[in-house]
Amino acid sequence: MDEPMKLAEALILRADCLRRIRELKSRLAASAKIQEGDEPFEDPQTLIRELEQVATEFLGLIQRINRTNVQTPFEDGKTLADALAERDIIKLRRGIYSDLQDKSAGGEFFQRVSRAEIKFIFTIDVAENNRKIDALSKVYRELDTRIQQLNWTVDLVD
Repeated sequence: MDEPMKLAEALILRADCLRRIRELKSRLAASAKIQEGDEPFEDPQTLIRELEQVATEFLGLIQRINRTNVQTPFEDGKTLADALAERDIIKLRRGIYSDLQDKSAGGEFFQRVSRAEIKFIFTIDVAENNRKIDALSKVYRELDTRIQQLNWTVDLVD
């Protein structure tokens, strides 16, 4: 009897399916329109059949991964799905603070508009913003590591 697939393996297969779908989309677009009298490099109908097969496989993987995430205990009464949502929000928040940092880099600056100078100042504490970015990065890394470790121990649900 085969060993059950681990969640981490299913995640790798899901990423591979997505890559293959994007590749098939590109190949299909290249074969869908050709100059009259020419032959396409690849048969569009064959590509469509392959696309449908990969899309079906992709759907099944997503459904099984989602069921596994909802059913898998994580920490403190949370599920793996809860931890993934938390990780996504941490990443979102960190991205916002990083963008804000990029916009505020350089402190004061002047902009010449016609003959007048307009002085802009930034309204955030750059050092405090950097501390938030660092703290969120650390929390993200630690949470992601625990999630990845669990992914290699959990069997994929049917």
